[in-house]
Amino acid sequence: MTHSQPLPVAGLLLAAGGGRRLGGRPKALLPHRGRLLVEHAAGVLRAGGCARVHVVLGARAADVRRRAGLDGCVLVENPEWAEGMGSSLRAGRRSRAGTDARAALVLLVDQPGIGPEAVTRVLAAYRDESSLVSAAYDGVRGHPVLFGAAHWAGVSAAATGDRGARAYLKEHAGSVALVECGDVAEPYDIDTEADLAHLE
Repeated sequence: MTHSQPLPVAGLLLAAGGGRRLGGRPKALLPHRGRLLVEHAAGVLRAGGCARVHVVLGARAADVRRRAGLDGCVLVENPEWAEGMGSSLRAGRRSRAGTDARAALVLLVDQPGIGPEAVTRVLAAYRDESSLVSAAYDGVRGHPVLFGAAHWAGVSAAATGDRGARAYLKEHAGSVALVECGDVAEPYDIDTEADLAHLE
């Protein structure tokens, strides 16, 4: 399937968390490879094939805006970021309203082991608004995840607290196309002080 124009898939980077287990250091502002983690992740979405990238900010959003080079990204403030990832998914959905995006590819800011190759693979499985695609690692569902527009309302309704889209994906497990990415990416999270060893 060749695409002469960019796929109508928006990248959605969830970068609002306050880093509670990191002593209140927002993950977006952690340094990695000479830049901030939020810049690195936005670059991964772009390099993987997302023409437009929406970045959901929350904790210390003003600092992120000031310090991060996110030119060309749509910056979305989530005032309810402390409620968890679910609120960020809903904020991201609102930011795509009125655009021509027919799907959203969701990446988390705290998974720097996931690079452009995984994004490209998941994007390649997009077909239409009913698409529901997830990267898999040794057969286990992970990120990034692509949601066609037909799923946005359902995901928003199911996204509560810190579970994000997990409940929705579980409920629709039979419809999720899994794309193996274990050979090109590592799905670890930066959640605790010990995890900071993954950053360069």
